[in-house]
Amino acid sequence: MTPLAAFGIGLAIAAALLTVVWIIQLFTRNAGLVDVVWSAAVGLIAAAYALLGDAPAAARILLAALALTWALRLAGHLAKRMRGAPEDSRYAAARRAWGARADLYMLGFFLFQALIAAVLSIPFLVVAYMPEAPSLGVALAAIAVWFVSVVGEGTADTQLHRFKQRPENRGRVCAEGLWRYSRHPNYFFESLHWVTYVVLAIGAPYWWATLASPLIMAGLLLKVSGIPTIENKAAADKREGHDEYVRRTSAFIPWPPKR
Repeated sequence: MTPLAAFGIGLAIAAALLTVVWIIQLFTRNAGLVDVVWSAAVGLIAAAYALLGDAPAAARILLAALALTWALRLAGHLAKRMRGAPEDSRYAAARRAWGARADLYMLGFFLFQALIAAVLSIPFLVVAYMPEAPSLGVALAAIAVWFVSVVGEGTADTQLHRFKQRPENRGRVCAEGLWRYSRHPNYFFESLHWVTYVVLAIGAPYWWATLASPLIMAGLLLKVSGIPTIENKAAADKREGHDEYVRRTSAFIPWPPKR
């Protein structure tokens, strides 16, 4: 199968899964499930490319193992976070703004999310069709980047969850652990995760195409769907110490806080 045909299958997988989520939210009126399924869809795309590609088996097995483990961890964390919770404020606000056409616009938004998943997964395609397996050194470097990113993001998620569980922290900004050094360490490590496949694809034809994914993910989190939705004025006004935290703490890359 050609890489282009495989890309079509990857896009179809994401579109089908997110369309099912759209149908479910018609009844639950909670669109938050899309975040869980989107993460799982990216992992499934990687697995599909690993099955369809013609790269040496070692490269495809490593690709599937890394991407699926990352996807399952993130999807599991998001599922746990949304269990029993009301609809995410981002989707609730969009539903109000879209009014009577909310369901139709939500479908369009979900399908756009499917397209984003397919585009971000292009590095998986490059690895799945590379003519030679990566060298041991390259494979170990990719695994090291993956390990740091997944453990880092998981640690940040756990620290924030534990902070929020303590009643005395209600309405306060979390500045503990990794959150002392970055206002969004989970976003930093999420972006770093995509560097894994840049490293893994070294030496492959079209290696340069893998560079787009970490840049796109960082751009989305910094400018579109991440930080802007969390640090808007309405949200900031609800958090004690927010302005001081923003003044002294790096927005993205973990860095010692300013004095």
